[in-house]
Amino acid sequence: MGSGGSAGRGARLVAAEGPDGVEQRLEVRGRQVPDELWAQQGLRKLYLSDAGLREVPDELAELQHLRTLALDGNELMEVPEAVCDLPRLAHLYLGRNGLQGLPPSFAQLQSLRCLWIEGNFLAHFPRALLQLPELRSLQLGDNRLCRLPAALPRMAGLRGLWLYGNRFQEFPPVLLRMDHIRVLDLDRNRIASFPDLTGLASLRLLSYDHNPVRQPPCVGDEVQLVGDGAQEFMEARQERLQSLQCQEEEEEGTEAAPVSPEDGPEDGEGEFAVLTGSPEET
Repeated sequence: MGSGGSAGRGARLVAAEGPDGVEQRLEVRGRQVPDELWAQQGLRKLYLSDAGLREVPDELAELQHLRTLALDGNELMEVPEAVCDLPRLAHLYLGRNGLQGLPPSFAQLQSLRCLWIEGNFLAHFPRALLQLPELRSLQLGDNRLCRLPAALPRMAGLRGLWLYGNRFQEFPPVLLRMDHIRVLDLDRNRIASFPDLTGLASLRLLSYDHNPVRQPPCVGDEVQLVGDGAQEFMEARQERLQSLQCQEEEEEGTEAAPVSPEDGPEDGEGEFAVLTGSPEET
């Protein structure tokens, strides 16, 4: 069925995109993906979201060019083994299923850059993720995590980590060693206090809303905060930075004041002690 069709009663539409960039839409009836889909081995993107699937056939592994796969919003109780046999897969969406873990074979997805697995039943951080060097974005929100592995810094490529809606009682100390992380979301946990986070030099966004904290976390000046008291904190920080900037400008202006005739050279050379730039530039 080509693009632009409409699903009949009891059917759901799924989307696929081939190497030519043309999107197709196919009907899924009775939790079954049409066989014609698996014959399209050149597919690059496949969207099977909210299709009521309880399993995925082994034929999925034949789509060796697949780079994006969406299986979110289904009824999967475990990750289909065929998913782990897709070497080019870069974006994988498994949110809102019934997953309690990831198989060891998940570590075979060495090209994976983005994984969304929110809204499942993960009580432990999947160890297979520690073996994915290309992973940049990891969405683990709304699970049952209460701790993170000490080996987490091994994921040196990770830039965004979403941990909202879990069961953390305290700020995971291993995160203090994730100095490459840029986005960190810890909303809706049970964290009562945060350590000094100014050492996370790459951090640009920290979300800590709906935690029982009394004051915003201490972060670097480049970090945007989202949470209770964050607006007031950032306004005060901005005022402080502006005040410092004005003070520096005033000091520079004082240094650049004209030299008086009594103190300066008689021939008039160097009437301004400092013009602009560093001493090497003048």
